[in-house]
Amino acid sequence: MASEKVETVVAGNYLEMEREEEGSKSTSSKFSKLFWHGGSVYDAWFSCASNQVAQVLLTLPYSFSQLGMVSGIVFQLFYGVMGSWTAYLITALYVEYRTRKEREKVDFRNHVIQWFEVLDGLLGKHWRNLGLFFNCTFLLFGSVIQLIACASNIYYVNDNLDKRTWTYIFGACCATTVFIPSFHNYRIWSFLGLIMTTYTAWYMTIASLIHGQVEGVTHSGPTKLVLYFTGATNILYTFGGHAVTVEIMHAMWKPQKFKMIYLIATLYVLTLTLPSASAVYWAFGDMLLTHSNALSLLPRTGFRDIAVILMLIHQFITFGFACTPLYFVWEKFVGVHETKSLLKRALVRLPVVVPIWFLAIIFPFFGPINSAVGSLLVSFTVYIIPALAHMVTFASAPARENAVKRPPSILGGWIGSYSMNVFVVLWVLVVGFGLGGWASILNFIHQINTFGLFAKCYQCPTHKA
Repeated sequence: MASEKVETVVAGNYLEMEREEEGSKSTSSKFSKLFWHGGSVYDAWFSCASNQVAQVLLTLPYSFSQLGMVSGIVFQLFYGVMGSWTAYLITALYVEYRTRKEREKVDFRNHVIQWFEVLDGLLGKHWRNLGLFFNCTFLLFGSVIQLIACASNIYYVNDNLDKRTWTYIFGACCATTVFIPSFHNYRIWSFLGLIMTTYTAWYMTIASLIHGQVEGVTHSGPTKLVLYFTGATNILYTFGGHAVTVEIMHAMWKPQKFKMIYLIATLYVLTLTLPSASAVYWAFGDMLLTHSNALSLLPRTGFRDIAVILMLIHQFITFGFACTPLYFVWEKFVGVHETKSLLKRALVRLPVVVPIWFLAIIFPFFGPINSAVGSLLVSFTVYIIPALAHMVTFASAPARENAVKRPPSILGGWIGSYSMNVFVVLWVLVVGFGLGGWASILNFIHQINTFGLFAKCYQCPTHKA
């Protein structure tokens, strides 16, 4: 009975908002609703699937060359399941927080709930500060990675400009995301983004199979522990895209329907990442160790150029996904988050893009930077902190008894949940953060020593660099 009352509270404001939307029958409002203003289960699924795999699709063959075929496949499946579990934990904590606040008559219609606020409301300011630091830092470097990827990809279509110059250009282009108000407004972009990654993944698969294995191809991975754990943490990063889960849930009309969305999105993403990474590694083998962007090895054709252009557009979308939560944090800090003036919010957001632009120019290491971010930031942001927060929030018997969202009985209920959470924390702390951090930092330092900071054209042919 208690859970039924809770569910009504959770859905309350969203149902009210839906009625307001349905009340407007003008042509412009119908157009806006179709392309711009989403909040359905399908919108959430497209957002999760589109956001989870972007430029990392192009670096997974590189990870396979470090890990070997078998380990590459196993780690994708393993971290896909683990990422889905911790995404579930985040959704459970969001619903718990939101329900408690709406019982207190708090209205969120002009306020976007974020992960650090969930931690603050459930566990206090120290948890809030911890979540705020890791989440913002991860999303900051997530945005940096998308910008680096834009420059890396466009170079394979037009090498008249070096990658650093392309970074300047795409930094300005990505800054236009300040005009997208919230995740509600990514409806058409999420849909198109998933089509783009689907095309690119299957292009990579088919093109590699048609190309066949290069002469004298070798598949020697894994050869070094440093490379092995660097590759593993890139896959950890791949399935750590749920740092924006709270914002995606909040953009739904009925957040309690999120449920299995992330798991289903992960299963779809695996149908893209497994075939493409396996096929490219099969075709090119150890050549990928010095070519972190798989597109650089595939022959230049019209199909490849289409893949590059589609990935460029998708990286713009993913830049927005990663940066929008940072915009929200900055708006709240400045005090304009609840204003209805889009122009005012856009102007306030612009300073957020500047450090992203600058960092992308300093560290243009497409591929190795993914592993560094995966081990040092993703490990805590979307694996360790959610697992610990879930255990602490429901540590007492009354908290478990009154929980809005209880762990599935098929997984062993609370005992199974706590067992899985302890495993996630220990595994990611030792393998992801410890060994992965050691390996990725060594590899990152190697890139700096080889190419230098502010590298003009990372991994370009010598005559172009």
